[in-house]
Amino acid sequence: MTKVTLQEIKADPYVQALIDAGNRHLAAIGYTEHGLRHAGLVSHIASNILEKMEHSDRECELAAIAGYLHDIGNAVNRVDHAHSGAILAAGILERHKMNPEEIAIIIGAIGNHDEQDGNPVNVISASLILADKSDVHRSRVRNSEPVKFDIHDRVNYAVKKSFLRVYPKERIALELTIDTEICPVMEYFEIFLARMLLSRKAAIFLETKFELKINEVKLL
Repeated sequence: MTKVTLQEIKADPYVQALIDAGNRHLAAIGYTEHGLRHAGLVSHIASNILEKMEHSDRECELAAIAGYLHDIGNAVNRVDHAHSGAILAAGILERHKMNPEEIAIIIGAIGNHDEQDGNPVNVISASLILADKSDVHRSRVRNSEPVKFDIHDRVNYAVKKSFLRVYPKERIALELTIDTEICPVMEYFEIFLARMLLSRKAAIFLETKFELKINEVKLL
């Protein structure tokens, strides 16, 4: 067995095809961007969380790999994409000869990242949840006509800036700047409350606190 790296996974054409296909499929049904940009950003943030909290280099690498692969299940279907993605990831990582124990950690993280039925089950999972739920921004909106925005488009488009700030051994804070003329703060909570509650669970698993700040006001 070998220590598989993020770069190896990024270079796998099958992985690229799954991410691209999933992104196209979500575009076809009106969802926000879930392509290489999202995969790369979540990968980086998940790894960065564990690095700042002084976890091992290998745990940071596993978090990066889980973050990069977490949405490949969208190539199958949006429904239960976390579960199908975990199964697809298992096959990919086995082909790369990853240690079975590491495969189990990563597929547990991928299979638990969705707010519908996910829970933090290991530190890789917790960092993935926090990274994934922090990617809220107008750049993810594909609809070019604001008059046709649904609530998801409106909320994402209203976010001018998002940043997940890690205060080691103190808290993890999601800081958002929202244009309230586009979307009132209440609409953010209407669609993202489940995501924020899961983020809080993830922070607790990492033995810290989760904080949400919108326009410099602490809300969670």
